[in-house]
Amino acid sequence: MNERISEIIEKIKNLEIELDVEFEKEFTEAREKFNYQIRRNKVLFERNALIAQRRVKKNLYRFIKDAKVAHILSAPVIYSIIIPIFLLDLFVTIYQTICFPIYKIKKVKRSEYVVIDRHMLAYLNLIEKFNCLYCGYGNGVIAYAREIASKTEEFWCPIKHAQKVRGRHSRYKDFADYGDSEGFKNKMKDVRS
Repeated sequence: MNERISEIIEKIKNLEIELDVEFEKEFTEAREKFNYQIRRNKVLFERNALIAQRRVKKNLYRFIKDAKVAHILSAPVIYSIIIPIFLLDLFVTIYQTICFPIYKIKKVKRSEYVVIDRHMLAYLNLIEKFNCLYCGYGNGVIAYAREIASKTEEFWCPIKHAQKVRGRHSRYKDFADYGDSEGFKNKMKDVRS
């Protein structure tokens, strides 16, 4: 990898650390502002915060009455994706449970990617809670599967593509350049030792 790319990657790493610090400040401020704490991965709101949330909750009848017809008609299509998402979750979990110990790859913690907590908000009605559950699960599973796939790619095929790729995962930058057979052999030794 050339020196300029290495410098940019280092800047990005430092910015990601800085961003994490700022997000943590924002989370702390939100906990204070909206009166909640997190204990043992459970969100606990103060009583007055729950009362305020329940006041703005839109009842189911009004929610459905105000919904666009196109939104209601497209809902079955959206929700049908839960089947492949569930199967993806199941299969990547089985895959990493069986294969990662064989390859000596550190397992991905599912709980760090699949976070289901928004359905606990008192200002959401039943449909909104279900939607939040669905989206949190779906996006979490996709992120979890991507992390497992990126670790697999790093182990088996740590070679950059010849063409530009959008949405590269965090390990991609350390892959061997396309066409660099020596770099590939060295990377394989590093990954597997």
